[in-house]
Order: sequence, then structure tokens, then C-alpha cells
Amino acid sequence: MPHPVDVHVGKRIRHRRWLVGMTQQQLAESVGIKFQQIQKYETGANRVSASRLWDIASSMDVDVSFFFEGIETDATKAAGPSDLLGDKEALDLVRSYYAIPENQRRRLFDLARVLSDVA
Repeated sequence: MPHPVDVHVGKRIRHRRWLVGMTQQQLAESVGIKFQQIQKYETGANRVSASRLWDIASSMDVDVSFFFEGIETDATKAAGPSDLLGDKEALDLVRSYYAIPENQRRRLFDLARVLSDVA
């Protein structure tokens, strides 16, 4: 059974990869491994060594500490809103939202707020 820290780090690798729009293949090539290894890292099936995590962080232009952000000290804590960032559809929505010009994005945000108050 994978260690909760390995699972968390793997989710953060996937999260960052989705945010930057990278495929598993592209990430694997940039760090010199096969994409299957990236799959194993992302599921927590395999642990990421410190040097490999350094390479992954460098290739995705993020600090190594990014992969440990939001980690829970209590592994039995119930899932909360932070799990939203593990959802590919939610990440795609966030990426699309930030691709909208700022003035239009603000109007969309205001509309979403109004709609959520109505529901």
C-alpha cells in the first residue's frame, strides 16, 4: 500500500503537469525516463527520489516545496475542498478561466457568483 506522502506528491506532480499543459510523455522525456514511470509516480505506486523530484520540479518550473504543499499531517482526515485540484475537469476549467482577458474574466466571475446565489 502506498504511503500517503507518496500519494500526495504524486497528485501534486499530476496537478502541476495539468496546469502547465504537459503530457506524461513530455514530462518523462524532459527528465529522461519513460512515461510509465511518471504514471507510477502520479499514483503513488512508486516513490520519487529526491534527485528525480528536483528534475521534475525544474522541468515544470516550480520549487520542490510545491509538491509538499497542503499535505495533511493526519492521514485519516476527511477529504475536503483541496481535493478539487485533483480533478482534471476542475483544473481545465481554472486554466480556461485564466486564459480569458481580465476584464471579461471579472464579468464571468460576477456572473458565476450571482448564479451560485440563486441556486
